[in-house]
Amino acid sequence: MNEVYEKLRACADAVRARTDFAPRVAIVLGSGLGAFADGLDEIVSAVDYADIPGFPQSTVQGHRGRFVFGYERGVPVVVMQGRVHYYEGYAIEDVVLPIRLMGLLGAKTLLLTNAVGAINASYRSGDFMLLRDHILYGVPSPLIGANLDALGTRFPDMSEVYSKSLRDKVRAAAERLGVALREGVYIQTSGPQFETPAEIRAFAALGADVVGMSTACEAVAARHMGLEIAGISCVSNLAAGLSQTALTHEEVQAAADAAAPRFMALVSAAIAAMGE
Repeated sequence: MNEVYEKLRACADAVRARTDFAPRVAIVLGSGLGAFADGLDEIVSAVDYADIPGFPQSTVQGHRGRFVFGYERGVPVVVMQGRVHYYEGYAIEDVVLPIRLMGLLGAKTLLLTNAVGAINASYRSGDFMLLRDHILYGVPSPLIGANLDALGTRFPDMSEVYSKSLRDKVRAAAERLGVALREGVYIQTSGPQFETPAEIRAFAALGADVVGMSTACEAVAARHMGLEIAGISCVSNLAAGLSQTALTHEEVQAAADAAAPRFMALVSAAIAAMGE
């Protein structure tokens, strides 16, 4: 058996030994959204990453590191309270292992959230953006290596990574809430350093509206498995060259925390729409 798949199955078995909950929607919480999992309408169970043998651990401040299973607006969900980033030093197959695991546990839909820097000059801190497409830059494909035939095909199509039907549902949910929602292209870099002004100008020329250090590789792994995906970004800062101040992780965290109440309301409404 392929070592990557064998490890994935072992992780799934470890989780199943602790809960038999069957989620329909999987959610990855970005910076500032960790409290969302604690406020689910009903929490059925939780599994710490540390209790799953071989599972990668979150090392970034604000990422707690556990799966929370329960119900939000009547929809059975699994919430990833803290993600794993490529810049933490993990192999790319470990970075996307949690996504694949949630798929094996039964999730058919994936909602990805994150905090980003704005490349589009019209964006402002506190804005929300629905992902229409992405660019994977300087990060290896999570599909490199022997194909995991049990999960998907060798050459999966990426014409519509972010489901149009889900985008329509999220957009409608935002309108009902009265929350302004932009729509654009996300570019993932490896990090952990913030980008240079020259890199930001290059990314703008490529068509990117926002930049971050996660998400796109997760979406690739999820599409390989056939999951339907939506992504929402919270703009936490202006990218290098657009801001008059030096960029810091503390700034990103503070802006994400400030937007969290509105963001959590949007995520909750999006989950309800996805469960229809």
